[in-house]
Amino acid sequence: MNILMIGSGGREHALIKKLLESPKCTKLYCAPGNGGISRDAETVNIGVMDKEALVAFAKEKNIDLAFVAPDDPLAAGLVDAFQAAGIRAFGPNANAAVIEASKVFSKDLMKKYGIPTAKYETFDNAENAIEYLKAENTAPIVVKADGLALGKGVIIAQTVDEAVDAVKSIMEDKQFGESGNRIVIEEFLTGPEVSVLAFTDGKCVKPMVSSKDHKRAYDNDEGLNTGGMGTISPNPYYTDEIAKECMDTIFIPTINAMVAEGRPFKGCLYFGLMITPNGPKVIEYNARFGDPEAQVVLPRLKTDLVDICEAVIDEKLADLDIEWDNGAAACVVMASGGYPVAYKKGIEMFGMDENGQVEGATVYHAGTKYENGKFYTNGGRVLGVTATAPTLDEALAKAYAAVDKISFEGMHFRHDIGKTK
Repeated sequence: MNILMIGSGGREHALIKKLLESPKCTKLYCAPGNGGISRDAETVNIGVMDKEALVAFAKEKNIDLAFVAPDDPLAAGLVDAFQAAGIRAFGPNANAAVIEASKVFSKDLMKKYGIPTAKYETFDNAENAIEYLKAENTAPIVVKADGLALGKGVIIAQTVDEAVDAVKSIMEDKQFGESGNRIVIEEFLTGPEVSVLAFTDGKCVKPMVSSKDHKRAYDNDEGLNTGGMGTISPNPYYTDEIAKECMDTIFIPTINAMVAEGRPFKGCLYFGLMITPNGPKVIEYNARFGDPEAQVVLPRLKTDLVDICEAVIDEKLADLDIEWDNGAAACVVMASGGYPVAYKKGIEMFGMDENGQVEGATVYHAGTKYENGKFYTNGGRVLGVTATAPTLDEALAKAYAAVDKISFEGMHFRHDIGKTK
């Protein structure tokens, strides 16, 4: 099969490495890819939002499977465009990807179908939102931009004044552009967070192994929220009992709700969960693999990913047995100095070994470029260094051993992945 991956981050690199394990994968392209991806696939200089060029390329190269990984092209209908051209594509249609693209839609869906989530209100002007905050007079409280904001459109305000500032920066200063035309204000939930990715063909849902993301920039969960500074799998808080409760009260009801709305979801649906004192609740949905959750979940997948993609597209997921490794995986993200705010690009990287530095470790490239035999930084999150092992402690030790062999000016990473609550 000729396969085309859409995207350029660590998630896409992890998907590519998994697809390459399939005997069915004969040729793999990635648009636009990155430095590390260029070592594993043929990269194509087409942007993820250039629907016409991507469809034309897929036709020209007789692509048998297009895999749309990032949120923006999913929301913009890239899967629909591939399908209209007769190209098989993995990922939800635009009318289903709205579950991530609009937080107002997803919150209203949960309310309508009784799916457990935080209490909330939605607003389309700053004045009413600020009035509500002052009347409620509770903190911490969560302020979310409605649309896509690179995973950064959520502000946890510790005081009412902070919440008012958040509303102004999102709605008046347009910190996240048009994504902030509407906002959701919701109660602050407490408890351990769990990420569960699930394969679904619109009828059947098969959750993957659980993971835990570390969102804050610095050790001890300090600093700004990021796209994710590291992950572990499995999540120690996600017990068999909680998994069953999530299946019954969240996963199946969500899939059924989307069908009832005439928006059947086919692809990978990400459930961001909080295990509260009153049971598991949904914090957010994503319409695709999480990044860096994919970097710890996919290494534990034993079943051929191409077979899974085919089963999802053909709505035959119920017939496929998906197997997972019983061990653990850990990913440490190496970021550019200054991330998640301002950072330099084009810094030379050292210690980049084709074999992943340490046996059992894999280096997934997120923001790199490859020129004249050397790697250079080209983004905020630069690498995701992942290791698998029978236990989490062993996986973490291996991942950090591999991190120690890599260096670039200004780099920073968290030293406490897997250790914080």
